[in-house]
Amino acid sequence: MATIFAGATLRDFRASSEGDDIKVEWETGDENNVQNFIIERNNYESSLGSSQSFLEIKSIQPKGSNSYYSFLDESLFKTNDYVFQYRLKIVDMDGTITYSNTISVTPKISGLKRTWGSIKAMFR
Repeated sequence: MATIFAGATLRDFRASSEGDDIKVEWETGDENNVQNFIIERNNYESSLGSSQSFLEIKSIQPKGSNSYYSFLDESLFKTNDYVFQYRLKIVDMDGTITYSNTISVTPKISGLKRTWGSIKAMFR
């Protein structure tokens, strides 16, 4: 089902865990007067029941109507305690801003990867 925004029709918006990263993908129908798409992420720590504000992590220029977009979020430290939430900020040429729905991804990390990730984080 397509969602219509001020400057774009969003056909699909999804995110999935891809190894150590999260892949964010979307498809558009019409793209009229879209200046750019901005991917935003929120880290929700389920064990504490708290979340941060959405942060802009990537700006992507529009390709035109009926396009497919993909972004690999490599800038995060995945743990089993976090749920990563993503949304698109769609900016029109006239400055109008609209937001997509929010999608969530819960990473599935093995004990070995979790330990290795903790060791890597200590040396960043």
